This record gives sequence, C-alpha cells and structure tokens, in this order.
Amino acid sequence: MLSRRFLPISITALLLPGFIQAQAPVKTEELPTELGEIIIEGKAESLIGIATSASKGQTSAKELLARPFSRRGELLESIPGFIATQHSGDGKANQYFLRGTNLDHGTDFLMYVDGMPINLRNHAHGQGYADTNFIIPELIGELEYWKGNYFAQHGDLSSTGAARFKLLDALPQGILSTTWGEYEYSRTLIADTIQAGAGQLTAALEHQYYNGPWTVNSDATRLNGTVRWHWEDATDKINLTFMGYHGKWTSTDQVPQRAVGSLIGRYGSLDPTDGGNSQRYSLAFDWVRNEGRTTTRANAYAGFYDLDLFSNFTYFLDSIARGDTLGDQFEQRDHRWFLGGELARDWHFDALGQEQRFTLGMQLRTDIITGLGLYNTSKRERWNTVRQDDITQSTYGLYAEAELKPVRWLRIIPGLRGDLFQFNVQNSTLPENAGSLTKGIVSPKLSMVFGPWAKTEFYLNGGMGFHSNDARGVNIVTDPATGGPADRVDPLVRTFGAEFGIRNESIPKLVNTLSFWLLRSNSELIYVGDAGTTEPGPASVRRGIELSSYWRPEEWVMVDLEATLTDARLRGDTPPNQKIPNSIPCTLNGGITLGGAQGFFGSLRGRYFGARPLDTSLDVKARESFQVNARVGYRRKNWEVAVDCLNLINRSDNDIAYLYDSQLPGEAAPVSDVHVHPIEPRMFRVSMTWRF
Repeated sequence: MLSRRFLPISITALLLPGFIQAQAPVKTEELPTELGEIIIEGKAESLIGIATSASKGQTSAKELLARPFSRRGELLESIPGFIATQHSGDGKANQYFLRGTNLDHGTDFLMYVDGMPINLRNHAHGQGYADTNFIIPELIGELEYWKGNYFAQHGDLSSTGAARFKLLDALPQGILSTTWGEYEYSRTLIADTIQAGAGQLTAALEHQYYNGPWTVNSDATRLNGTVRWHWEDATDKINLTFMGYHGKWTSTDQVPQRAVGSLIGRYGSLDPTDGGNSQRYSLAFDWVRNEGRTTTRANAYAGFYDLDLFSNFTYFLDSIARGDTLGDQFEQRDHRWFLGGELARDWHFDALGQEQRFTLGMQLRTDIITGLGLYNTSKRERWNTVRQDDITQSTYGLYAEAELKPVRWLRIIPGLRGDLFQFNVQNSTLPENAGSLTKGIVSPKLSMVFGPWAKTEFYLNGGMGFHSNDARGVNIVTDPATGGPADRVDPLVRTFGAEFGIRNESIPKLVNTLSFWLLRSNSELIYVGDAGTTEPGPASVRRGIELSSYWRPEEWVMVDLEATLTDARLRGDTPPNQKIPNSIPCTLNGGITLGGAQGFFGSLRGRYFGARPLDTSLDVKARESFQVNARVGYRRKNWEVAVDCLNLINRSDNDIAYLYDSQLPGEAAPVSDVHVHPIEPRMFRVSMTWRF
C-alpha cells in the first residue's frame, strides 16, 4: 500500500534532475516561440457567422483546467446541460446524462479524441461505452461540442450530440505537477515537448492513486502515457499520436437504501470483491492540407482495448432462488481490436457574390471482438458461462454537406449521410444466437441560419439520425439466462431531431444563446449487458429549453450560467405520455473564474440537477443534487500552487439512483427499492505545478 502511495513522488525524484538537464538547452535554442501566442477564448468567443446551431460551442484548455473536478469525465460538464456521475468504481466510464436522456456510459452521445472515436459498440457493459480515463487533461487544447443530429459528419450514437477532445500539437512549456489530497489521493504528471527531426515530440506520463472514503478501499490506480509527434509547414499539418492507459480498482457499487444504516454505512459495500481492470492502447495518424481554397483532412487509427469487470447489483436475489450462497456477482469481459479512419475534403468557391462551401467525406471502422463474455462469478471466480461471443462489426459511412449563401443574411446547410453496417456474431455457448446481417440507413439533415442582425443570429435545425443496437441483440434467438425464446431487436433505430435557436452578442463581452429542441426516437431498445438479454421499449419524445450566458468583462474574469429544462415521455397508447425513468428534468451549472497570467487565481462552480422519476408512474423519484467545487491558488511565470475543495458545502447527495428488485440475506422475497451510489464527502487537494 505504501509503495503505491509514494510512487508518484518517486517518479518525480527519479526523473526530474535528468529530465530538466536534458531538455533545458532545447527550450532556448530549438523550440519555436510562437506556440505561446495561440489563444482560444472558448465559450465567450464569437461564433456569429461560424456556428450552424445555437447549441454548438467549444471550451478552451484554459477554461477546462480552471475547473475543479474529481473525475476525468467531468470535463464534459463544460457542455451546457451535460451531467457526468458514477454508479460504481473509479476505473469505469462515467454515467452520462444530456437532454433528458440517460446515456448510460455513452449510448447516443458520440465522443472523439481528434479523429479517433472513443465509444465502443457491442461493449460488454453497454452499447456505446465511452471511457475517457485514458485522456490526460493537460494535453487537451480544446473541447468542441455539438448537440442534436443535424450534422452530417456524425453518424452512429450521436442523436443527442457529439464532443471532440482536440489535443495540443505541442506544449509551450514542460510540465511537472503533483497533487495530494484526502483519502490517499495522489497524482503526478510530467510532460514536455522537444525538437525531434523536422517536427516536435511531446511526451507525457501520468500516475494516479486513490482509495476514496469507501469502507472497502477502492485501491484505484491509473497509469497514462501519451507520445505525439507533430510537423507542419505552410500547407500541411501532421500528427502521429500514441496513447496508453492501464487502470485497476475495487468498486463500491450502488446499494439499496434499506441496507444503509442497518447493514452498512453510507459508504459501505455489499460485495467487497466487485471491481475490475481495464487497458486501452491506440495509435492515430491525422493529416490536414490547406491548398488554395480546398482543405483535405485524413485520419487513421488502430487500437487495442480490454476490460474485466465484476459487479453485483442484486446481491442474493438469484442466489436464493437457486438455493445456494454463491451470490449474484457477474463478470463482463471485453477484449477487442479496433481500426478505422476518415477522409474528407472541403471546397470553397464564390457564387451569387458570396462564398460557398461543399464537403464530401467517408468514414470506415471495424471492431474485432474476441471472447466477449458474461459469466456468473463468486468472489471473482467463474462458476458459469452465461454467454460468450466473437463479434466482427464493420461500418461504412459516406456524407455530404453544403453551406450555401444565396444572400448575405442567409446560410442554408443541407446534408446527407448514408451508413452501412455489417454484423457478424459467433457464439460458442448457444450456436443458434450466431448470425450475420447487413443493414443500411440514410439520414438527411438541414440547417438554416438567418442574420446576423445587430450581432444576432437565428437558427433552424432538423435532421434524422440513428443509433445501432448491440450485435448480440440483433442476432439473438434464445435467452441465455432462461433458455427460452428471445425477440431480436432492430439493428438501427431511427431518431429525429429539431431545434430553433438564437445567438446574441450585441452587448460587448457577453454571449447569450437560447434554444428550443425536440428529439424523437422510434424505440428505446437497448442490449442489457448486466443480464445478457435485450429488452424492447416503446418510442419516446423529448422536448427542452436551454439558456447559456458567458460574460468576460475583463481578460482575467469569466462568469458563466447554463440552465436547461426538459420534458421526456414514452410514446404509446397503453398508458400514454408516461415519464421516462432517470430523465433529468432540469439542470443548472454556473460559476466564476478569476485570475491572470500571474498572481492569485480562483474558481467557484456549482452544479445542480433536479429530482427525477425512477419509474413511469412517478411514484418514486430520486432526490435533487447540488454540488459546489472551489479552487484558490497563486501563480508566477513558471510555477503555481492551488488548493481544490470538492463538495464544498458537504452535501450528502447521490451520484445516481435506480429503482429495481434486489434481495439481501435473511429476506424472504425480493424487495423493490431505490439503489444509490453516494457522492463523496467534502475533500481537499493541494497541487503544485512547475513549468520549465
């Protein structure tokens, strides 16, 4: 245990002297000085004449790193209305919510790092699983985001929106940073950019350890590494990026409320052997050429991913029914290679006295998954195979989009996207659940932008999108849990979205956006990774309002406020207009950030999401959550010290809440109860950073 706690400082002590000595001459002689002059204002930046919807935006690196956050996925909370929580161990992907949708771990929200997608289809723990733990925050240059399915370049899993983490081409200064906090939290990062041939090489190594407030120590360890080679000239820009991640942890999963205070404490566990380990390694190539009035973009990526996850959400429900004491723990195993790429080109030309644009692109991806398994376990020992599959899934996407300006005050952006899916499943436990299928879908898009008038633009957006379902559900015949017949699900589920929005920048240094949106889905069908089966659901409709304001009165002051209201209902006749469980009806996110290049700095942020239904009849609701995080620090040219306080007001809220049946030892029958995962208590962390 002590060796893990002191590993970060050991890395610092071992690497610092030689590293500084080796790199110091390069800083003064070889690295270009213009890197430090690149400034992206972020949310307060003017997007008049650029954005094609009111909800389109970006967050700069400066804004992201000014936010106190406890988990990596919370970087995505810079997207208005986006909520990132967790229902078990720190090594898993976060639980995401946006626009009245429980996105689980990534379904219906597409994420990228540069041109490489993060989401994993046919994942052992849920369709579209998106784990951002492999990203080092200090290497992010910008987070760009879209909402809705109105954008031709985004295909599967993007009905609620998409986000792209854009990595820095090179660091303007080397970084040595260490953080220490309560509950045995430690993090060390060392990163730098050096001249490497005709280009620049950036290398970063990060180690993090955290035990948490849990009764069963989480022993969560993460090791991340990134190596990026960058080269550019007047026309071309090339990045070659390797990213590696390995993590392991012990989980305190959600627990039934009836057990808290009687069997366990607030941070207690009902199965101390839950947890897992995961790793992801990738190599990506990105190329951009600007030649005259054309821009060509190409990327290719390949990677390896592995997850071994042990969970127990019902405790002894199945075990008591079987008449044994093995418990309900299960293992989900995912082992895959993934590869793909994109090629796209923009043409700009003059017509009707205005500049016009036409874009054509294609995207390819293949996932080769072996031993995708669901197993019954006890104390992490397998005693039954529920199902085990090998899956190969390939997708081919072709899209076209134009930006037409018939007059100065009108932009028309039509788009068309076509996608072809090839599903292939091989099943070693139930051969009848194997099969192959090819399916295609076409998705038209249309956006119109009016203005600007008095620094105000109006947006109308509409489009069709889709999400794919797990290939196991597409080919299923026999329920692996019961042995009975099972219904196949639609491989591709159609969605339709629309939005009306306004962007106003008439008041200097203030950006306001307002949008009214609609999202309809033909089915809520998903593959349930925890049970190994698929569950059909009715169609749905979601409506909402979003308001965002960003005010930068001075260069060293940023104030922001983001509010959303959502109504989410199931469509159907029996009964009509039921609320969608776990749909968050309202969110409020805001804060103030102070500080310049030197001197004192600070940030105070609050995040609220309202009480939400846990069943369709509204008989049970999860209570609201309000969290406040703060940071205060002091910086000089080459160093800074900061103190973060997470959960400043020490509220005893819950990260998640679910309503379902479970059974504890001594209970005669299953009990329907709310199962919760608590937010961690108030804690302090101290960071020291040196830039060289």
